[in-house]
Amino acid sequence: MANGNYGNIRPADVSLDDIEVFYHFTKSRNEIGDTELIKLNTREVLSEMKNPNNTSIEVFGGMYTLTLPSNIFSNKGFYTIMIKPLELRTKIVDTTVLAAKTEIKGLVFDTANLGLAAQFSDRFQNNGLVGYRIEYLSNDSTNFGSKIRNFFRIITSNNRAESAQQNTNNTEQKAIRYNFNDNSSLVFATVTPSSASNVKPNARPFIGEAGQDVIITNTFFNPMMIEIEMVDHDIETLAYALYGPQSKSLEDGIYTIYTFDEEIYKQYNLFEIKDEFSGSPLFEIREPKVNIDFGKDFNEISNA
Repeated sequence: MANGNYGNIRPADVSLDDIEVFYHFTKSRNEIGDTELIKLNTREVLSEMKNPNNTSIEVFGGMYTLTLPSNIFSNKGFYTIMIKPLELRTKIVDTTVLAAKTEIKGLVFDTANLGLAAQFSDRFQNNGLVGYRIEYLSNDSTNFGSKIRNFFRIITSNNRAESAQQNTNNTEQKAIRYNFNDNSSLVFATVTPSSASNVKPNARPFIGEAGQDVIITNTFFNPMMIEIEMVDHDIETLAYALYGPQSKSLEDGIYTIYTFDEEIYKQYNLFEIKDEFSGSPLFEIREPKVNIDFGKDFNEISNA
């Protein structure tokens, strides 16, 4: 018999600095649209919500406000927005073992040479990368620089370390190994899976090689994609034509549609087209009026 039920789903309270936002635009569903994703400033389009139980310092996990700048999201069509974890792109300095425990193999990164990821060097502090995912860019000459698809490793620990020259009896083993040192710019990271299986104890899984470019991504939340359609009319403006106040001037044929606040929303010219010989009416035309006649104010004509 079960003792009880419990849940383990935890809403993400990820920092905005760990989020990337991109968008893609197409005018219709029958077109592919732009072939490149455009990156947005995360802090301009996303904002955190405060926890009502502690509004001063605590973020409300799982809920963020999305703001669409009018200068970007102004065209009629379909916008696809991708919200995903931040990518850190850097290079593997070495793949080696610890001097004290040669059975522990890991990757070495240099915080002094992170390239574009230098602004996020604080992520490389001791155990700051635990749980992050590493994906690899190919070193193969045929597809150099392309990401190796469906292949990744998970970082299980990372600590500052320094290189240490050691003499080894086995010439196949590397003489450069690493010791932990919090004052060093190098980072030694262990990943999983990295140990050999029982079936092939001498065949270790591939975890990367020196000089290889990698993508390090946090796993704080799952990527999400949102489709937004920008249109000329929404439900409320359509309701103006169906349920809002309206007037028709019999003298000049001006037909006016008002908002629910009785403000002029649209105006049209109404007229007939007649047969030039018999004078019989052929068509009734409703033409959008360019110059609004503000003399058709609803309050004035309804109280006249």
